[in-house]
Amino acid sequence: MQEISWILLLEILYTLIVIATCLRIIYDTSSTSKTLAYLMLTVFFPFIGIVIYFCVGTNYRKRKLYSKKIVNNELMQRHIKKQIFRESEKTWNTVPQALLKYQKLVKLLLNDGMSNLSGNNKVEILKNGEEKFPAVLRALREASHHIHIEYYIYEDDEIGNQIKDVLIEKARAGLQVRLIYDDFGSRSIRDKVVDELIAAGVQAFPFYRILFIALANRINYRNHRKIIVIDGGIAFTGGINVSDRYINSEKRPDQLYWRDMHVKITGPGIYYLQYLFICDWNFCADEELVPQRDFFHAREDNGGNAILQIAASGPDSDNPTILLSLIQAIGMAEQEILITTPYFIPGESLLDALVVAALSGVRVVLLVPGKSDSRVVAAAGKSYYGDLMASGIEIYEYQKGFIHAKTMVSDKQLSVIGTANMDNRSFELNFEVNSVIYDSHTAEEMTRIFYQDLEDAIRIDPVEWDKRPLYKQFPEKLGRLFSPLL
Repeated sequence: MQEISWILLLEILYTLIVIATCLRIIYDTSSTSKTLAYLMLTVFFPFIGIVIYFCVGTNYRKRKLYSKKIVNNELMQRHIKKQIFRESEKTWNTVPQALLKYQKLVKLLLNDGMSNLSGNNKVEILKNGEEKFPAVLRALREASHHIHIEYYIYEDDEIGNQIKDVLIEKARAGLQVRLIYDDFGSRSIRDKVVDELIAAGVQAFPFYRILFIALANRINYRNHRKIIVIDGGIAFTGGINVSDRYINSEKRPDQLYWRDMHVKITGPGIYYLQYLFICDWNFCADEELVPQRDFFHAREDNGGNAILQIAASGPDSDNPTILLSLIQAIGMAEQEILITTPYFIPGESLLDALVVAALSGVRVVLLVPGKSDSRVVAAAGKSYYGDLMASGIEIYEYQKGFIHAKTMVSDKQLSVIGTANMDNRSFELNFEVNSVIYDSHTAEEMTRIFYQDLEDAIRIDPVEWDKRPLYKQFPEKLGRLFSPLL
C-alpha cells in the first residue's frame, strides 16, 4: 500500500512538472511551430523531452546573455549612435542610382543593429582556404598596432600553428594581440596552443566557457563568428574557420574537397566588425576593452569604392537581424537570387519569402551539398524541396565535395557573404555575422563563381522528386516536425 502511495505521489509530481514546463514553453517561446515542437517533446517523451527543452529551448533573446554595447555610458552611446546615422546618411548620398532600391535594407540594418553604412571599401573575394590563409598570414605579418581574432573553430593543426607563430611573434614585438575562441568549436587548442599564446603575451579567452553543470545549454549557444581585424583598417570574415580541412591540397589527394567563401575588407566597412569584437571581448574577458582611436583607423584611399554594411545577430540582439535582412533582400530582388548554403532549414518566414519571389517572376537558384555531414539536418532540409520546386525554384546538389559557403547574390548588384547558415540555429541560437555588400563589381564576381559551382552540381528533377517512394519521404517528414529545434 505504501509503495502504491509513492508511485501515485511520483505520478502527481511528474504531471505537475509537465504542466509547469508546458506553461513555460507557451509563455517563453514566440514561434508557434517551435512551441508545438517543444510541447510534443515534453508530452510524448517522458523526462527526455523536458531535459531537451531546458538544455536547448530557453529563449535567450528574452534573457539576453549580455548587453551589446561598446560603452556603458548612455550619453556616449547616444552620441555614437547619432554619429553613425550621420555618417551613414552621407554615404547613402553617394550610392549609385542602380543601388538606390536597397534603401529599406540599409535602414533595417541601421535601425535594428546600428550597423553603419560605409563607402570607400576595397572588397576581395577569397575562395577556399587556398586563397584565404595566404592573404591572412600576409596581413598578420604586416600588422603594426593590434590584431583581434575571433573564431568558432581554431584547430591545433598546421595552419593553426602557422597563425599561432605569427601571433606570438607580434605579441613579443609589443603589439596588442587578442583572441576569442569558442570553447566548444575550438576545444583542441584549449590547453597547449592557448597556453603558448598566453605565455608569449597574447590575451586569449573562450567566448562562453563550457562548465559541466551547464554543458548542454552552453554548447547550444555558440559563437559561430569568424572575424579578424588588423590595425583598425583591415578585416577578414566569412565561412572559413582556422583548420587544415579548408585547404584543398594536391599533397592530400584523399582529403574531401571543401568549397567555402571568405572576404577581405579594407576600409571603414570594418568598423562594425571591430565593434562586435570589442563587445564580445568585454563579455568574455576579465578586462574591459575601452575603444581607442587606433581601433578605428581605416584609410579611405585604398583603391576601392564598395559600399557595405555588416549584419550581426545572436542571443544578444533584440531581433533575428540576419534573418530579417535576408528576407528584406529577397523581397527586393527583381531578376535573380543565387543562394549557397550547407544547411538549409528555412522556417516559414524565409520559405514564404523565397516562394513569393519565385512566383513573382524572380529566378531563384539554391545550391546545397550533395552529401551533408548531418543526416538529420539534411532530411529536415529536403522536406522543403517539394514546396520550393513547386513554385519554380531550382535546387542543385553539389557533387565535387562538401560546399560550406554561406552566400547570396541578387541581381548582380547585392552580395551577402558570412557565417550564417539558412537554419534556425544560425538565426536564433548562434552568434553570427554577415557582410552585406552593395557593389556591382563584387556581385558580378560572386555570380560568376556561383555558376562555376553549378558545373559541379546536379539539378534535382521536380517530377522525379515527387515520384520517390514513401519510405524515402518518411525521414524527411519526421525531420520537418522537429526542424524548429535543429
